Amino acid sequence: MTLNSYARRFASPRAMRGALYCLLGIFLASLCLGSALGQEVKVVVSSGAGDRLTLKPPAQFQRQATSSVPGYNIETGVMLQRMEGFGASFLEAGMVCLGDLPPADQEAVLRSLFDPVEGAGFSAMKTPIAATDFMSAGPYYTYDDTPGDVEMKHFSIQRDLGPNGVITYIKRARQYGKFVLQAPMDYPPDWMLIDVEKHQDVDPKYYDALAHYYWRYLQEYQKQGVFIDYLSLFNEPRNHDGGYTQISYPEILDLLKNHVGPLFKKAGVKNQIMLSEAPTRREAAQYYPTVLDDPEARQYVKALPYHGYDFLKQANDFDKLARLHQAYPDLPLWMTEVCYAYDAGTPHTTPLPQYDFADGSFWGNMIFSDIRAGASAWVYWNMILDQHGGPWMVSPVHRDPDPNAQQPVVVINRETKKVYYTGLYYYLAHFSKFVRPGAVRAQMDGDYPGLQAMAFLSPEPEGGWYWVVQLLNTRPTDAEVRVQYNGRSLPLTLPAISITTCVWKPLAGTIGNMPVP
Repeated sequence: MTLNSYARRFASPRAMRGALYCLLGIFLASLCLGSALGQEVKVVVSSGAGDRLTLKPPAQFQRQATSSVPGYNIETGVMLQRMEGFGASFLEAGMVCLGDLPPADQEAVLRSLFDPVEGAGFSAMKTPIAATDFMSAGPYYTYDDTPGDVEMKHFSIQRDLGPNGVITYIKRARQYGKFVLQAPMDYPPDWMLIDVEKHQDVDPKYYDALAHYYWRYLQEYQKQGVFIDYLSLFNEPRNHDGGYTQISYPEILDLLKNHVGPLFKKAGVKNQIMLSEAPTRREAAQYYPTVLDDPEARQYVKALPYHGYDFLKQANDFDKLARLHQAYPDLPLWMTEVCYAYDAGTPHTTPLPQYDFADGSFWGNMIFSDIRAGASAWVYWNMILDQHGGPWMVSPVHRDPDPNAQQPVVVINRETKKVYYTGLYYYLAHFSKFVRPGAVRAQMDGDYPGLQAMAFLSPEPEGGWYWVVQLLNTRPTDAEVRVQYNGRSLPLTLPAISITTCVWKPLAGTIGNMPVP
């Protein structure tokens, strides 16, 4: 029976039209479901069995049916935080190691890190303001070591322009991909401190000078073609034992509210300000409200960075981080530093650096947990180090110890010239390569021991969107799971100790009603 002959059975034109629309809707819905069933899904796997960003045969959606297999359902109508990126840090140590490779091999490493097609496509990076423990191309330095130079007449970023400098590093990386930059500071120039040996707090009489110091840093970098997207006032301010600049959050409030913020506003600075970086999620949740609950100070804060060193105390306070995000939902959370390091508490029984792929699942769990708590970006510390976990800079008074072996994303053996991509590289690459800046996380239901799943709607470079589902299996055996989307089911086998990425195009017409920015 045709649609018209069916409609003639109704007495009135209104009833006829209603029947036509109803049947047409059913007809179109069946066409949509029919086209969706069998839709191919791109599957990429890294696993303990040897897969490394390996493209597998495509999977296909099936009709949804009752099953005892663990299922994860994408709630397409519940969209959560917008993602800003994934990456690591530009540090002189990385350039020193990279420089020991033949030129073609140097470019291959940079491509593997920053090219979004051939590599990991890192999209959010850290570049510290002057010296840190891995600014290893020379001695400790700041950009103005002339005592009392409040007008910054001797300010210079010359070291950063050298062959091992971070500006050189950034420009070489940008040949392969785009990324945003955030910049924290361990210490201001020593002459701004009350007592560099004992009480390393900033002398309030130098707050204006420090604001000027930040401003000059941003200006001088921009003159070199490097725009700093986010400036973070302090790296791990010593509100705790073991940090760097000994400055409290009430003092940071004063510095931001009455000095840095007004200067930047008057000067028309386009760079955005991040609140200082707490070493743990717990400290971020505890101390950030001191600044954020002051409306005058909060107007200058555009993002909340924090570090992931809770794991060293077996704390992992993701619940506290989630509450911080709920209290200030307009401010993106950035996890901007974490690593294995003996000085930070990694057991000395653990050899650094780690080469084992299985180590990646530890970081995979952390990435999943931070994002689930509300993080929009995830940035590791050292990107490239050598076979000894170095080289490191030494300055005990600035809490830069010797020895200081740490874990990087990529290990370069400077003697054999061999390059090793750690498990962390692959787990991080699954996110950075497929969950591109501007992606939006979707609510995903399902909770099973040893398994995690997370869904994103990610933008296409040429316009449009695609779905990305990340699945983590930390079990020692394979796991059968299914992903449920719009009434369909995608059956998958997750290899033991693995991360699996699934990518597919949304159904026609399914994006328009979704709350996507």
